[in-house]
Amino acid sequence: MLAGTNSQGGVIDGDRLSSLVDSERGTIDRRIYSDPDIYKLELERIFARAWNFMCHESQIPNTGDYFINFIGEDQVIVVRDNDGAVQVLLNTCRHRGNALCRAEQGNTKSFVCSYHGWNYGLDGRLLGIPGQKNFYRDQIDPAEWGLVKAAKVDDYKGFYFATLDPGAPDLHDFLGDVGRTGMEVLLAQGEVVAVDGVQKNIIDCNWKIAVDNLFDWYHVKISHRSAAKAGFLNPRMMMPMDQMVMLGEYGHAIGGPMISEAQQAEIDQLSDEERADIDLLSDAERAKLAPRINERRPVRKKATAEAMGPVGVRASGHPNIFPNLWISTRGMQVSLRLPRGPFETEVWWFTFMPKKFTPDQRRGAMKFISHSFGPAGLLEQDDGENWSQSTQSSRGVVSGRIPHNMQMGLGQDEVLEHPLGQKRIETRVNEHAQRWTYKCWAEWLRADDWDDLMAMRSPSPTGRI
Repeated sequence: MLAGTNSQGGVIDGDRLSSLVDSERGTIDRRIYSDPDIYKLELERIFARAWNFMCHESQIPNTGDYFINFIGEDQVIVVRDNDGAVQVLLNTCRHRGNALCRAEQGNTKSFVCSYHGWNYGLDGRLLGIPGQKNFYRDQIDPAEWGLVKAAKVDDYKGFYFATLDPGAPDLHDFLGDVGRTGMEVLLAQGEVVAVDGVQKNIIDCNWKIAVDNLFDWYHVKISHRSAAKAGFLNPRMMMPMDQMVMLGEYGHAIGGPMISEAQQAEIDQLSDEERADIDLLSDAERAKLAPRINERRPVRKKATAEAMGPVGVRASGHPNIFPNLWISTRGMQVSLRLPRGPFETEVWWFTFMPKKFTPDQRRGAMKFISHSFGPAGLLEQDDGENWSQSTQSSRGVVSGRIPHNMQMGLGQDEVLEHPLGQKRIETRVNEHAQRWTYKCWAEWLRADDWDDLMAMRSPSPTGRI
């Protein structure tokens, strides 16, 4: 394959695609944040191809419950149908393309277009057309004009994903060990329920800068110094030196603080009550453990500690499910970085609370969360300014030619492998996860289809990295 071609007709030379990310040297071409042809290719070859997070089962518990989300710039309706199955339907009428559903979340018996009244069932079937007999002379077949469905829909322990590409592997295989470990962070304190409402705001930055920042523990002590001075952040969390990085296929990664093997051994000796108390801490010593169950149960049914494995349970950093699902350190929030052109990103924050939380614990967690991220968050206001300026510099004629430096730790660390197969890098503050994310990003763009991507994708690294 020598070129990447998007559906709008733009052609990007394959050599150029390969040169955008120099993994050996640790540099990134800034033009990947501003080039409109690259952006169009991202929508087609990443977002329309990948598994995208939709919502949690607690957001659509009943028949007719729906939630509006996006796959790239394609708006979709996530709805529970009459059989209890979850459908993901493109929110566009087959007649003239009008959006069927205007509310962000709700309950309905069917979807009726406000333009000409075409009526669709919860499963996407076209139920009725005004004037079908008189105007269309019964010459239109409703079976051919139902809503377009996602190619595949599946969930990981209640967290629903969808893909528009029928060639995609199943969700379990797409996530792999690192992706599944990242998802388990959300379940570290037991079953969860979604908090009503999703915080949404638009930041004038490229979506990739907002993604790679989640692995960045280099900026915290500088960018968020005011939050520490105000007493909001524990100074020990500003730049933790003991870091663990896990790199998964297709671009999934986890990066940030870790619990040492010695600390984990101490945690494993604690009672469930004592471990639960540690779970409530906000720093890196907290445990991410659930009650143990039979080791022989399949991974889809395993409790959190087993599913995360002996390495993953010690990772206390931020997971990213490629391309754009960030799971927060405490596992109570997830964020989508939704692309809105090369220069804008719509950031969504979902909040989840453990069902076992008392009202006081819930209030305390909500207070911390509302002051951290989102439009009013102390941390995201700092981050947004940085992301905006970094994106702006990619637009200049000369400044756009200057590569981003991502050389921190390059060639300095070893990938360690546990006897059970899990891999990790134990190190200090680094940029391994950022480099990995962009390397995989380039592979997604170069691949013509899923078969091509699976053939060319880089396996999780080994040896010196």
